[in-house]
Amino acid sequence: MSALARYFNALGKTVSGYDKTPTPLTSQLESEGILIHFEENLNLIPANPDLVVYTPAVPVQHLELVYFQQKEIPVLKRSEVLGIISNSSFNICIGGTHGKTTTTTMTAHLLRHSGFGCNAFLGGISVNYNTNFWSDPRNVAVIEADEYDRSFLRLHPDIAVISSMDPDHLDIYGTEEKLQEAFIAFSQRLKPEGMLFSKYGLPKENELKANKQFTYSVLNQSADVFAENIIMKDGSYTFSVSLPEKRIDGIQLNMGGLHNVENALVSIAIADQLGIDSEKIKAAVASFKGVKRRFEYIIKTSRMVFVDDYAHHPEELRALINGAKALFPDRRTTVLFQPHLFSRTNDLYESFAQALSLADQVILLPIYPARELPMEGVTSSLIAEQMENGNVLLLEKQELNNYLNDIWKAGSDQPELFITAGAGDIDALVQPIAKILERYAG
Repeated sequence: MSALARYFNALGKTVSGYDKTPTPLTSQLESEGILIHFEENLNLIPANPDLVVYTPAVPVQHLELVYFQQKEIPVLKRSEVLGIISNSSFNICIGGTHGKTTTTTMTAHLLRHSGFGCNAFLGGISVNYNTNFWSDPRNVAVIEADEYDRSFLRLHPDIAVISSMDPDHLDIYGTEEKLQEAFIAFSQRLKPEGMLFSKYGLPKENELKANKQFTYSVLNQSADVFAENIIMKDGSYTFSVSLPEKRIDGIQLNMGGLHNVENALVSIAIADQLGIDSEKIKAAVASFKGVKRRFEYIIKTSRMVFVDDYAHHPEELRALINGAKALFPDRRTTVLFQPHLFSRTNDLYESFAQALSLADQVILLPIYPARELPMEGVTSSLIAEQMENGNVLLLEKQELNNYLNDIWKAGSDQPELFITAGAGDIDALVQPIAKILERYAG
């Protein structure tokens, strides 16, 4: 939504909007001249806007949304507007139940840094440019293709990516099979001469259709695109990429997590298919600083590494924890996790417990409800009760600072790896936590 707000603002339109809570992002939008209010109040909305754009994450009974729907004012979903904007451009649309934000941002960065040029509609904030939107004279758009509410079925890809199809948003799809069918339908949205990149081994892989089709994998050399000679050092990776018709050696990715090497593979493959020079690709990857809240290093010293991540699905958590522990194998790992949505927790609590059990210590915050009302019997305790690792605490947010202070007052000789994860408002805790951990970091 904020990328669209920036798009219209860049065109010189008057843009205003509602959000549930203030965040660093809403503050930045306000500094750019976009009016935002945080109270569901009809007195605070514009009288006769030309267009109202909404996300289905907003409750259907929201007073402001209902008011606009009852007026003769165009009210369109975010996905509809993005489809209209991109209708006449060459589109690189990147989807998947996880991995899409980092892959979209990497791809857009490679095109921008190399001088190829693109417009970008990202689902996260690029650290390199401190934004999730930019425009360019070249009529090419890199777009994050969101599967929630089947939004990605309104896009018109020339190049499409499917990074994963793990069960998620079952409140929308009902079953895992229905979700997979939506991704098959997304592949069918490709233009006649379109190109598809999909992660090797996806379910129903043979049902994905495209004029040109490539698979990619970080380790499986049966894929069309894969990595070789991966070396980990100081939280970074160097590796080679084997492409269908060439090999690029000496790539350096200054971002943690083996899953991010896999994300880089498909970004590199897209750039290569667009004819971008290999040396320019290598320089762009090396300069990539990541995405806010995607394996983002908050502190990195000999005694303390603090990573913040948006992970809110069990497979994302598994990749995050395994990737962090592989980079920092001698550190005691503590994960602070805020579950996101009652429905997701109810559907996947056993898988959450399995993933979180990879950590040495786990702290669970209450579930962040977002658009949902509470579900009877669904709390963070569901996850805690299934965990094989008994070192799990259930804490309220207001209890966290005292707990962390007490832990690090006691002192420890073992280097620490601390991870915050979740898609709710846990990001507001990152800087207060960092102030506590900095005293220990040395």
